[in-house]
Amino acid sequence: MDRCDALIVGGGPAGSTCARELVRQGLDVVVLDQARFPRDKTCAGWITPQVVESLQLDLADYARHGTLQPLTGFDCGVLGGPLTTVRYPDAVSFGIRRSEFDHYLLQRCGARLALETPFANAVRQAGQWIVNEHWQTPLLIGAGGHFCPVAKLLGADVGRGEQAFVARETEFPMDRALALNSRVSATRGELLFCDDLAGYGWCLRKGNYLNVGLGRDTTTGLGDDLQRLLRWLVSTQRVPLQQWPRFRGHAYLAYNRSRRPLVADGCLLVGDAAGMACERSGEGIRPAVESALLAAVAVGEARGDYRATGLASYIALVEARFGPRQHHPLPTVGLPRTPRWRRAAGRWLVSTEPFLRHVVLDRFFLQRAASALHPAAGTLKPENFS
Repeated sequence: MDRCDALIVGGGPAGSTCARELVRQGLDVVVLDQARFPRDKTCAGWITPQVVESLQLDLADYARHGTLQPLTGFDCGVLGGPLTTVRYPDAVSFGIRRSEFDHYLLQRCGARLALETPFANAVRQAGQWIVNEHWQTPLLIGAGGHFCPVAKLLGADVGRGEQAFVARETEFPMDRALALNSRVSATRGELLFCDDLAGYGWCLRKGNYLNVGLGRDTTTGLGDDLQRLLRWLVSTQRVPLQQWPRFRGHAYLAYNRSRRPLVADGCLLVGDAAGMACERSGEGIRPAVESALLAAVAVGEARGDYRATGLASYIALVEARFGPRQHHPLPTVGLPRTPRWRRAAGRWLVSTEPFLRHVVLDRFFLQRAASALHPAAGTLKPENFS
């Protein structure tokens, strides 16, 4: 039997971040993932300066290993209508490729890696977890995304009774002709809101790569809106393609839509496994990283008492950072479902620069008023969560 102090299921940003912090505490950590890294990962893929700070990323070093596209603005509007440009004096986000980003974080985390190894089963015996009949650990951490098997183990009704945000997207290298002829800015992302404001599409250049996708708060209308987006991108010469690469789908829960437990005896969930996505934008990377940092703090404070009561500080830390869960339906990107006249007013608002800058971008997408969480010892306290 291979023993470890903590076993993390999932090698994405949540899993690798939590692993790195636990290794820093002196724990023997194993990260289990069914994939071989680097691996393709469906994600729009941009990170804010707060994420860079929380991860303690050396941007110069990262740029030597992967794509890093500074974004100094966004072109926004309602799908099919005119775009309004919002510019910033400095980079407010960075386009990354998840295949590179996740691999980079995993390789530096310092944990033992058990890759290309699916999670098969876990049995709890005498305060220990026996995983895959091979590993023995007192602490099991679920970081395997929306469909995380550890979330299922804790009773989450994964993919059935949950109301998830759904998206479809593609990412592909641009050939020389497309790179020269595309009207998509290299330094600004494009956000195109659905007519009913229940979702949005995006188009983002990342060096020589292009990422295109669309997400909605329900599957209803997803396919139709995606086709509208693609026709518009082609007709406006933004992406003059005759044939699109294959689109992939994924799902995630917004924080106040999730009813997943955060802790159980000897177990806790982080990132999308816990249902931590941002309410208005659907962003998952920042809450994944922050929940992982908070989980590591709670594990340290537990001092080996991994009963649910011993890990309860994780719940308190999450609520201090993200607020108590309200369990209400996911709001739309910026505006709740409303009568037709209010939706018309909303469509007008998302075409005005002040509303786009200060509400849609600064508050909902970039969360510029929120400070970064610092992983240095003693700084991840509620009083620093402004």
